[in-house]
Amino acid sequence: MSRQKPQNFSARRSQPISAADARNELEPSSVTQEQIATRAYEIYLARGGEHGRDAEDWYQAERELKLGRQ
Repeated sequence: MSRQKPQNFSARRSQPISAADARNELEPSSVTQEQIATRAYEIYLARGGEHGRDAEDWYQAERELKLGRQ
């Protein structure tokens, strides 16, 4: 019984990967934790300093920064 060489599974990809997908997979996010924290604090202050919504503020800040909005 002879052994077969392993197939190159990346060559069997059903659709080619886009340049944008490649950048997202290979480059780490350029948004830092410090930038997100600063923006989340700005959102908190803009709401009048209402406590208890820290996670919501964080996710909103992260979304805004990653989309380039503030």
